[in-house]
Amino acid sequence: MIRFLVVVVSSVVLSSGFESAWAQIAKTSAEKEVRPLLFADDFDRVESDDSKEQLGNGWGTNSGKRAKGNKQADLKEGALWITRHPEADHGVSVVKDVDFRDVRIEMRFRIGVGDDLGINLADMQEKTVHAGHLCVARIRLNKVEITDLKTGRMNLENRELKISGKLSDQQKKALNKKTKNIQVKLQADVWHKLVIDVRGDLMSVNIDGMDVGEFQSAGIAHPTKRRVRLAVGKSAAVDDLFIRGTP
Repeated sequence: MIRFLVVVVSSVVLSSGFESAWAQIAKTSAEKEVRPLLFADDFDRVESDDSKEQLGNGWGTNSGKRAKGNKQADLKEGALWITRHPEADHGVSVVKDVDFRDVRIEMRFRIGVGDDLGINLADMQEKTVHAGHLCVARIRLNKVEITDLKTGRMNLENRELKISGKLSDQQKKALNKKTKNIQVKLQADVWHKLVIDVRGDLMSVNIDGMDVGEFQSAGIAHPTKRRVRLAVGKSAAVDDLFIRGTP
């Protein structure tokens, strides 16, 4: 059930109740410029073996490599619930391969105290960056971060310098400029609506109908995004996801 919530962003207060999230997202998309629908998932299905990850619809995870095969993604209550396993040596990554240049990603999400949800765009064929990382919008209860990973910390040269401890003060300052932090105040453990929009080198974030902020940086304009990752450090839930994009 969607409950009433209050969101505060940049000293602006928004109070609203929501109709069915699936209907509301569809209505919002119809009212705005509509890009071709590339993928949608309401996660309203049941795994045949509850002890294993059986997400279906083309979803994959890093649980085999990073969590010794332990289950970290679960379909229940008509939503996708993601929780890092105690034996995992890395955050959870739930991935869907889909190709686009510009994109509008819409979903419902919920996180608790200390949780976070990253919407990470990647191109596994791009060899100048670690693990295909291009850009990410990371949502916490008190902060939204938008980061250019391609020309920032996931660039192989930058990453190797950081790991070796050889980044100069000037390089550290340059890397810090690849992230924009935006203060927010979200209610914990309730469903919120999220819209991530990428147009050229600009990534913007909208939560519960309010424009939270945007960030412009060269790496965001990478022309071939081929993967969407739901990146979770602790725990998060996602539902009613739409990906609309242009090639």
